[in-house]
Amino acid sequence: MAVNRVLVLRALGLGDLLVAVPALRALRSAFPLARITLAAPEPLRDLAELTGAVDELLPTAGLGALHWPGPAPDLAVNLHGSGPESIADLLATRPWRLCTHRHPAFPDLPGPAWQENSHETDRWCRLLDYHGIPADPGALELSRPDVPSPAPGAVVVHPGAAFPARRWPPDRYAAVARALAEDGHRVVVTGTGAEAELAERVAAEAGLGADAVLAGRTGLAELAALVADAALLVCGDTGIGHVATAYGTPSVLLFGPTSPGRWGPPPDRDRHVVLWAGRVGDPFAGSPDPGLLRIAVPDVLEAVRRMRIRGLCHG
Repeated sequence: MAVNRVLVLRALGLGDLLVAVPALRALRSAFPLARITLAAPEPLRDLAELTGAVDELLPTAGLGALHWPGPAPDLAVNLHGSGPESIADLLATRPWRLCTHRHPAFPDLPGPAWQENSHETDRWCRLLDYHGIPADPGALELSRPDVPSPAPGAVVVHPGAAFPARRWPPDRYAAVARALAEDGHRVVVTGTGAEAELAERVAAEAGLGADAVLAGRTGLAELAALVADAALLVCGDTGIGHVATAYGTPSVLLFGPTSPGRWGPPPDRDRHVVLWAGRVGDPFAGSPDPGLLRIAVPDVLEAVRRMRIRGLCHG
């Protein structure tokens, strides 16, 4: 049968959306005339449009929040997880066909086995490949947003992360920001509205002015424009790092406790330097991971120096 309506579930965060871009693009290529609806949180709308693969965003805050208003989709695609909750959410829309991983709670549904340590981008591309939809894991790029950067050519320092385990200490970010500012860079500090106090602390300790704090002052389109035009991004294992990958912006990424082999940039992308102590820990812990704390300020500044030598960033 013709595929006219495709529903994709990915009701997660910014980084989760961006690692799924190659899968979304594969669906667009396979079904160029279909209407593709992405069930994802409303704040991701601007980024979903920049993928060039989504016709509509259906606001969906997470599992159990999918409310499909139209006729049954011809194809439902589970890019959310391994189930069973995500599978059940999509089955409730009564799709003609469901593309998902295999789960013992649904023995009649075909799909590949879930591989826990797979890179997230590869995972979703393999899922589509299994179901006969070719996918290129390297198709990570986003379109440029139709808004200007609030700080063209700046170095972006992003000290926040979703969980304390992935947050490098703010005094270390401040030391890096101070050193880069002293080298002549314009440095700005980003974050969500909830991270504004953290960003203000980093900026103050770095000796930056109040205008350097952009946390809570940019929507996702402005943030994308900022990163696209930035000289360099310094951050931890968090969504903005995937924005840098999407735009080829040089970045120094501080990983821990999760391996960059699962969430880092593709190893063939030489514009990104990943620092990782090699220690895997609890990504949801309430304090910075011991492996992350092994990364010191001189390690980050040396990574920046190496990028300058290779001509990947300026200053």
